[in-house]
Amino acid sequence: MALKFARLTRPAIRALHPGQRINEHGISAERLATNDIRYTVNIMVDGQRIHRVIGRESEGVTREQAERAIETMRTKAREGRLDLPKGRKTHRSFTEAADEYLERLDESDGKNIKPKRQHLRMHLKPFFDSDRLDKISSFSLDRYRKARRSAGAADATINREMATLSHLFRSAVSWKWMRADCVPEIKKTAEGKKPIAVLSDEQADALMAGAIGDQDVRLWLFVAFGLGAAMRHREILKVRYEHIDFDNRRLFIPDAKAGEREQPITPSLAAALKADRETAADKKGWIFPSTNPKQSKAGHITNMGRQFARAVVRAGLDPDKVTPHTMRHTAITRLVKAGVDLPTIQRISGHKTLAMVLRYTHVHGQHIDAAISAIDRPILGAVTPALHTTPDVEGGKPAKIVGINAGKSRR
Repeated sequence: MALKFARLTRPAIRALHPGQRINEHGISAERLATNDIRYTVNIMVDGQRIHRVIGRESEGVTREQAERAIETMRTKAREGRLDLPKGRKTHRSFTEAADEYLERLDESDGKNIKPKRQHLRMHLKPFFDSDRLDKISSFSLDRYRKARRSAGAADATINREMATLSHLFRSAVSWKWMRADCVPEIKKTAEGKKPIAVLSDEQADALMAGAIGDQDVRLWLFVAFGLGAAMRHREILKVRYEHIDFDNRRLFIPDAKAGEREQPITPSLAAALKADRETAADKKGWIFPSTNPKQSKAGHITNMGRQFARAVVRAGLDPDKVTPHTMRHTAITRLVKAGVDLPTIQRISGHKTLAMVLRYTHVHGQHIDAAISAIDRPILGAVTPALHTTPDVEGGKPAKIVGINAGKSRR
């Protein structure tokens, strides 16, 4: 139904003096100092204030066009509401979605909650703030990357933050917060390759000695897992005695990074675990049980970084360079140096692809030196005999250059 105007009539608009204005139904007509009329709208649409200049009378703008602009804005808002989840009146803002996302992760014991919470709290929420979750575009993500680089963040750091954002979007789609076609493309920036830190045999022995001498009586077993099974930090801490097949020296990992798998373990590690089980109160439970159940909903220790750093220092190594993941690098590199084929290494390490295993075929490894030696041949001289004749020493003449005709063979 058309609006009825009592004040914003055509005669009233024509009678305006410079500086005067008339407001009605969210439309404002103002006489400017140039004697032109400027039309603006100021309305509420779905809880958001829209204040916009429509145009000037000299540009052909009339009150009717301001009316149509308002109707267009409200129509778009109604169309947007058709995509809302059931029971909601407005779309989720990014901050609202991020807070609810973290709550659900907490309730379901989700993975990597601590870094995700940090990414959202420190960077993602302040940047996207009240933006609608389903309206964040690839252009918005490019702006975010540019802002983070300007702040000094490395590409690797930004990629981790984008991974958190990607998981939030995937979760939002599965929870029916937004449609899948509203998810923007999230590109990963190429990162510079970093050298893989590997422990020598002497350093590995020193690390184990440092772990045995630590006040945490479980630390030595954590190091034994890292060096003897090539497992990830959190995979080790989730092991239960009931998951170990001592006869076949196999360990079932139900929740690995690349999916569940059977992990082979060394004879020494199997023997150590079997002896350790005999002294355990729960012979089917966690190998690394939490000493304070209130601090660990999972029931097991979730991080051994602080204890491991003590062992590293005790071993005379640099804690900034030697982390729990260094043990995994060391174990996989030893498999490569021993000549184990890459598919077998992949089965042991639990990598998703062979390309990830290829990172461990170091150019400076001893196995590379041994391999290249297999094709080594002595070099007989500085020049090729086929190209030069023997110099005429008695006549004092230089060696004759023999031409090679590629088109004809010599007979």
